Amino acid sequence: MSAPRSRLALYLDLIRWNRPAGWLLLLWPTLSALWIAADGFPGWHLLVVFTAGTILMRSAGCCINDVADREFDRHVKRTAARPVTSGELPVKEALGLGAVLALAAFGLVLTTNAPTILLSFPALAIALVYPYAKRVVAMPQAVLGVAFSFGIPMAFSAVLGGAEWSLSAVGAAVPWQAWALLLANLFWVLAYDTEYAMVDRDDDLRIGIRTSAITLGRFDVAGVMAFYAIHLVAWGALSHSLGLDRLSWLGLVAAGLQAGWHYTMIRTRSREGCFRAFRVNHWLGFAVFMGTVLATA
Repeated sequence: MSAPRSRLALYLDLIRWNRPAGWLLLLWPTLSALWIAADGFPGWHLLVVFTAGTILMRSAGCCINDVADREFDRHVKRTAARPVTSGELPVKEALGLGAVLALAAFGLVLTTNAPTILLSFPALAIALVYPYAKRVVAMPQAVLGVAFSFGIPMAFSAVLGGAEWSLSAVGAAVPWQAWALLLANLFWVLAYDTEYAMVDRDDDLRIGIRTSAITLGRFDVAGVMAFYAIHLVAWGALSHSLGLDRLSWLGLVAAGLQAGWHYTMIRTRSREGCFRAFRVNHWLGFAVFMGTVLATA
């Protein structure tokens, strides 16, 4: 029998510290928005705030998600050994850690401006709602898409916002293109999280969880590829409307080639192929980010 793990080891496992792909999926579109809003390098302060804040909020989200899903996760081989699910970590302790991480992220937000602080509240609310969406929504990945994309309007408000505490100030700091970029990024989340859901489809069907992979059925692969296409075309059109030059398309082309590679991994619907496709998705976001950096240099 193996020795009990230390509290630190359990905490690091809970927040998926050894799997950075999760927070990178949130980071790249957020940084892309930050570069677009600032028309180049946004400065070290905002770079640190949004990078550290992304890592902290993703970690807090893992705590909430594992508590919400602990009864489901014990029936799925891939998730049965998670600290809360296995009983190694009490629910209250996991929620306490999540609260501390979320408060640390909020502390970073407080160093920005009024519109960004106001936007942090709906961002938190959506993050709290998502773990329960799979119980009632046919495609809960859409809710996740909003949660994972909310850093985009917050990035714009952090760059363009002022000191006024009002909804009109938020509207002035966040142009319509920022909200449209959120919607475009939502389709990328739908693509990679459907790949993720394809891994656990059999288990999810058995325990009654709703996912996009189940909802799409035999059109799952086609749906994933359509989501990629919508994301890249919409992001490209919006980048152009925001004044980015043609260099941004280099990143989009590289991302499109990666989407084609993903098709080769998921077309047979094997668990291994779908999980690998999900795990390498952050490189697609990185390609779009690098195109944005080149276009704003």
